[in-house]
Amino acid sequence: MQTFSGLVSVLIVFVWLGGNQVSPLRPICDLRVLEHFVREARDSEVIMRGCRGGCGAMKSYFVPLTSVDFAFWEHIDVHEQAVEVQTGLSLLVQALSTAMKAVSNSRLANALDNNISNIHSLSQILHSLDLQQARSTVLSDDSAPASTQSQEVSSLPELLQVQSSFLRGKVRLLLSAAPACQRQNS
Repeated sequence: MQTFSGLVSVLIVFVWLGGNQVSPLRPICDLRVLEHFVREARDSEVIMRGCRGGCGAMKSYFVPLTSVDFAFWEHIDVHEQAVEVQTGLSLLVQALSTAMKAVSNSRLANALDNNISNIHSLSQILHSLDLQQARSTVLSDDSAPASTQSQEVSSLPELLQVQSSFLRGKVRLLLSAAPACQRQNS
């Protein structure tokens, strides 16, 4: 069901941006799509701050690092960047799914489900740009990532802040540097 809702989200965003664009890559490269997902992630943070009951217990979540060493980032291949971003998106999906199971507040649960769907949509967008040479590894819910590209946070508000930062940071950088998007901008 989540895959279907993810596809629906992508289609809605494409329609929202205007389906009559000249280039078929334009909606994929258009950073307004990402901004839409960032706004929805921030909305979840607002819902969390206003949540009084059923907002989940304090729990640890493994999430991607959001800091970017720009000198390093610019010197690694776009395929390596894509693997790092896809791995980060996978970590976020796992953390949000775990959090959603602990939340009884329906408004917050719906927001988390929407965030998961948006991340699946972003993964599909990245896949359509054919940036990866190898698929990222999906971690089991119980496994701690061996990657140094992850960190542990201890609350849902921290998780939601990491999600927003990751989308605004590494995902934005990757989409901006994607060869298909560079060709369109030249």
